[in-house]
Amino acid sequence: MPMITIQYVTPQAKSVRKADIVAAVAKLGQSLLRKDPNVTAMLAQEVAPEDWFIAGRSLKETGKGAFWLDIRITDGTNTKDEKAAFVAAVFKAFGELLGSLDEKCYVRVDDVRGDGYGYGGLTQERRYIAGKIAVRSEAS
Repeated sequence: MPMITIQYVTPQAKSVRKADIVAAVAKLGQSLLRKDPNVTAMLAQEVAPEDWFIAGRSLKETGKGAFWLDIRITDGTNTKDEKAAFVAAVFKAFGELLGSLDEKCYVRVDDVRGDGYGYGGLTQERRYIAGKIAVRSEAS
């Protein structure tokens, strides 16, 4: 049940649909991190190239694209290798979607404790406990 925030800048004269970005990220989250797309929420924001700076130069000047992706997942649900594969795949996907990227694009995978993160009024820890209780009840 990740919450994903995406901010991006497209290179000049490149048009990209937000729906394509969201679909690509959801697919990677499902295939590489095993995240259910039915409980994945995303916020995608396009930023003006003159508002994004890398090494003191605006992307309007450089003509490059860039992105920042922050994904919050429950701590302990993914391995280091899975997260590394996700970071690499996201960079590749954004290169295909946006075109020429500045190398300084960032992906942050936030491992959030299960007792401090949730949706629908329940923490992930409470969901985990409820699932364990249900399994025991079915076994009885």
